[in-house]
Amino acid sequence: MDVPVTGAPSGGFDGRTAWNRFERDRTLRALRARWRTASLAAGWRFPSDWGLPEVDAVCAAVLENGRVELTEVAETAIAGLGRARAAAGAGLAETLADLAALHAVLADPDAVDSFLAPDADATPSRLLRVTALAWADVATDQLVNTEVTEPLTGLPTAAYLRTRLGELYRQARRDERPVAEAHTLLVVSMDFSSVAGWPRLTGMILVADALKQVFDGGESVASIGPSVAGVLVPKDLRLASSGVALRRALHERLSVDAQLRDVGRPRISAVRLPATYDLACDLLGGLARS
Repeated sequence: MDVPVTGAPSGGFDGRTAWNRFERDRTLRALRARWRTASLAAGWRFPSDWGLPEVDAVCAAVLENGRVELTEVAETAIAGLGRARAAAGAGLAETLADLAALHAVLADPDAVDSFLAPDADATPSRLLRVTALAWADVATDQLVNTEVTEPLTGLPTAAYLRTRLGELYRQARRDERPVAEAHTLLVVSMDFSSVAGWPRLTGMILVADALKQVFDGGESVASIGPSVAGVLVPKDLRLASSGVALRRALHERLSVDAQLRDVGRPRISAVRLPATYDLACDLLGGLARS
């Protein structure tokens, strides 16, 4: 009497159906395992990031009808994987190397894993094109929708502040009056020389929170450097009273943490904007290094 393979179903029509499903799942798992091995050998950097649901969709598509084929269905699944790789942060070169690993496994199903040689140049051009276009769609969308804010503080970056200054200097040139007549740069700087790591990061988060609370009327608030933030304040805003309110808000937040209390009082200074945009950019660079 024949003894079924361990874990395999047996018996009748239903048993045959279950057996076919078992064989298909085993083949899918084997393909996935060999693809992963080849991809890691080709240079995939983070093994834990390789497995995605789209990987299983590709394996199922190329094994459609029990044959290893790169059909139109498989190309659609591969495009989906390209998009998923981009969304997960994988680079294009790494994504194409992963595709080459799949092609090497499919091209020689009987090869020992150690003899597989993934080669992007040997991968069919249509698959490279499908994958690259799908990856680029997501990567381009991410680039277009990237916010010009720091993830830590939530403040716009110094690049945003330079853009805003460029607008102000163009307006000043049109109005034929200096930028300094209409705006002042209020700068908040912290001396974190006595602390490092999380206290410094926490301190800047609290500084950002205080700035956003006090200057909530459309003023341009931004991070200038690792320990420096600033805001472009219109001259018609009462600068003295705003400075007092900012100092109070900073004290309330920074005094809560014992380590931040040792840092000392933040320095708040009103900086006159220079005559030209280039000099203003130089000013920001100097403040960032202070």
